[in-house]
Amino acid sequence: MAQRRKVLTRASSKRTVRKRAQKTANDCPRTLVIDIGGTKIKLLSSGETEPRRIPSGKRMTPTRMVDGIRELAADWKYDVVSIGYPGAVGHHGPRSEPGNLGPGWVGFDFAAAFECPVRIINDAAMQALGSYEGGRMLFLGLGTGLGSTMIAENVIVPLELGRILYDEERTLGALLGRRGLKTIGKSLWREVLERTVQAFTDAFMVDYVVLGGGNAKLMKDPPAGVRLGHNLTAFRGGLRLWDLDGIKTQSAGDVAPPVKRTANDDWRIV
Repeated sequence: MAQRRKVLTRASSKRTVRKRAQKTANDCPRTLVIDIGGTKIKLLSSGETEPRRIPSGKRMTPTRMVDGIRELAADWKYDVVSIGYPGAVGHHGPRSEPGNLGPGWVGFDFAAAFECPVRIINDAAMQALGSYEGGRMLFLGLGTGLGSTMIAENVIVPLELGRILYDEERTLGALLGRRGLKTIGKSLWREVLERTVQAFTDAFMVDYVVLGGGNAKLMKDPPAGVRLGHNLTAFRGGLRLWDLDGIKTQSAGDVAPPVKRTANDDWRIV
């Protein structure tokens, strides 16, 4: 009798393990993360280690992007999509057309195009989410333009600091973006960046600043309180996006949003 109880106990334990494993699999949607930039679009799926890329530019419309990504990621399996968009984002997706891409982004049905649930966030906010380690953090994205987001105690605040005037004619975005770097040269560019970082650190009273984007590596010796982001932080942010409540999910037709991995009511984006 005792032996039978042991067998039943082992069988019950195995069923419990299988149920937990199944629950974990169901609660962890395979995510395709798309980071849209002015010169290239990068994508990475859950379980993969090497991002893939397609060129972007002025002729890149959302339809062309979806077609290119679905072809490039044809051998990847994913349940949901996270998109980092280079512009203002609202509950229904992009609120403004991007300056460095083609038209048609506002009002585009990304969930229907990808045939799965989609979450869209500003690209700098997605990178910031992937870089966040608590406290008050300011993220500055140094790429085609100047992206910016602050996260304060789990509140994500997308910003447009690139629109601030540096002098009577030039904005910070014009100076610290890719075109500004070519115009003023690396030495002056670094000087402008250092002044900007110090001013924002004081103004926003942040605990630390993270520099991301393709040109962040030009800051060779970051001062105290400043660190360089990794080139995979955008993808980490895209994965984290499905852990957060309060983020609008776009669903295609009758496709239900996936089960969230964790219930985290403390997070919100404003």
